[in-house]
Amino acid sequence: MTSAPINLQPGEILVENVSKSLGDEFASKTIVENCSFKVPRGKFTVLIGPSGCGKTTLINLIAGYDRPSSGRVTLDGAAVVGPSSNRLVVFQETALFPWMTVEQNVMYGPTVQRQSKAADIKAESNELLGRFGLRDFRDKYPNQLSGGMQRRAELARALINRPRVLLMDEPFRGLDAMTRQLMQEYLLGLFEGSGQTVLFVTSEIDEAILLADTIVLLSRSPATAKEVIQVDISRPRSVSIFGTPQYADLKRKALSLLYREAVEAFASGSSGAGDLVEAFEARHGSEAS
Repeated sequence: MTSAPINLQPGEILVENVSKSLGDEFASKTIVENCSFKVPRGKFTVLIGPSGCGKTTLINLIAGYDRPSSGRVTLDGAAVVGPSSNRLVVFQETALFPWMTVEQNVMYGPTVQRQSKAADIKAESNELLGRFGLRDFRDKYPNQLSGGMQRRAELARALINRPRVLLMDEPFRGLDAMTRQLMQEYLLGLFEGSGQTVLFVTSEIDEAILLADTIVLLSRSPATAKEVIQVDISRPRSVSIFGTPQYADLKRKALSLLYREAVEAFASGSSGAGDLVEAFEARHGSEAS
């Protein structure tokens, strides 16, 4: 399996003192406040934080779907002012066109943008479909694919555009536990050593540690970058890291920080945070305290 698209040119994202408020000035709500972090070139960065803290809002700002109220987002020093194929998003829910075959979906971006000749686009699509184990399903429609296969098709559709940054907003949410683990391992095999810049959003600590070079831990809402954790576990990785002392130390640290944010959010009146506190205590007990 080839690791990366041809002629990959990974980018670096800087989020600098970004704030985002919604609503008019008399009824505005701050979702992100004075948030700063870096998504290093060619690295796998994971964004994690309490439920509802503003992770998806940050992805939308980086993708260019929305603009900060203050501060700025840059790609390789240039301000992000709108959507671009340089920053593509794989969403929580499938975004494949249901009326198109798998092959047509994968070819859609470069065909619309007329980036190459039709024959070249088809050849690259064929290579990607082979890499993702979908060549025999090229003529199928999205509703004929399993959830994991749809996720792979969406990755292929994004990568054919050679984005400088790939944004992934909880892409495995809703998959059953076995399929989710298979997709995590597939993603590791695809991106380790590829040089692709990835920003991946998750609410799962195990997933964050398994995938990341760097974890950016967000505070409760309004979101700010609370801490940056370097994942010093060697690659290549697999789920076998879950039994290592390094993993246990990283999980304990991340849990402690997230639990503290959830408790403070609950104390400030967030009912959703109360559910999160109970979930942490039920699943992790003394680890989180």
